[in-house]
Amino acid sequence: MNVHEHQAKEILKRFDVAVPEGRVAYTPEEAVRAAGEIGGSVWVVKAQIHAGGRGKGGGVKVARSIEEVHETAARMLGMKLVTHQTGPEGRLVRRLLVEQGIDIARELYLGITLDRASSRNVVMASTEGGVEIEKVAAASPEKILKQYIDRSAGLQAYQARALAFGLGLSGDPFRNASKFLTSLYRAYEAMDCSLAEINPLVVTGDGTVLALDAKINFDDNALERHPELRQLRDITEEDPLEVEAARSNLNYIKLDGDVGCMVNGAGLAMATMDIIKLAGAEPANFLDVGGGASAETVAAGFRIILTDPGVRAVLINIFGGIVRCDRVANGIVEAARKMDLQVPIVIRLAGTNAELAAGILTRSGLNLLVARNLKEAAEKVTSAIAR
Repeated sequence: MNVHEHQAKEILKRFDVAVPEGRVAYTPEEAVRAAGEIGGSVWVVKAQIHAGGRGKGGGVKVARSIEEVHETAARMLGMKLVTHQTGPEGRLVRRLLVEQGIDIARELYLGITLDRASSRNVVMASTEGGVEIEKVAAASPEKILKQYIDRSAGLQAYQARALAFGLGLSGDPFRNASKFLTSLYRAYEAMDCSLAEINPLVVTGDGTVLALDAKINFDDNALERHPELRQLRDITEEDPLEVEAARSNLNYIKLDGDVGCMVNGAGLAMATMDIIKLAGAEPANFLDVGGGASAETVAAGFRIILTDPGVRAVLINIFGGIVRCDRVANGIVEAARKMDLQVPIVIRLAGTNAELAAGILTRSGLNLLVARNLKEAAEKVTSAIAR
């Protein structure tokens, strides 16, 4: 689960992670009031969306007067902010973060995530702050410092000092960065984060080290331990189809292809997408209906897949292990009769009662194309699109 920058910073403050003083605003008047409460003569107005690259898209502006705060807020609120992460459709700006202006001496990078290759958390730091870390990794991987963390021991003081030293810090910035790293890692573990990224991490003119920006992702599987985090979810920032799928307990991710996929099991879904590509088409989604596919889950899957205007055909690939294939077939027929299906439907069922299921589909009188194996299913759905 993702949260907005202002929400991430409120969480970090609870763990003594230094952040600029700021206020969230939903109207230009609230932005002006926030600037007045913060004080000073320079403020930064930031659009709050779940995407990076806001500055390049015009979503981060410096204001040097209260009037400019109002003008900037009025212009940003309601705008469609387009960045390299939003795609050309952009995101509607519904809230802003107004922060104190910061005297920036240096911009650094800091991130914590799970390194799956070593099954350990890794703390990454770089002198290339304010730049996409993927670009740094590709062009200058030697500029990314890493410390792998023993889960039973946590981030050790010597590891924090090694990262701070590697960033070229000394004196007060060195000590402040070491403390910052320790506090950030404590927040990462305590809140069951899957990512904590500070980009940029800034050193100010007086040696203070603080998070100028903050991105935090939480492990969905751990949200039961943090019920308060559910209140931070902003579904307006999520794909509507993915939100609907979650309500139906379906695992759905929208893609850019033209073949809708409905599969039971994440591994089988990945294999199905691979063979669709091998056959010359492109998957339009990842959709895992789970082990117990029923008429209700199939109907929900149809609704979600066919809401995507880019879908020109649907491939259903079910392995009848936990659930019998004939029950799945009856569910498909029942769901298909309730819906006005305007695209070809190719179905491959394997496992318990697969032959019985094929007979149910064939005798249904519906325009359903039955395949004996996955290769044939991919070829049929590709041919259906080509017509």
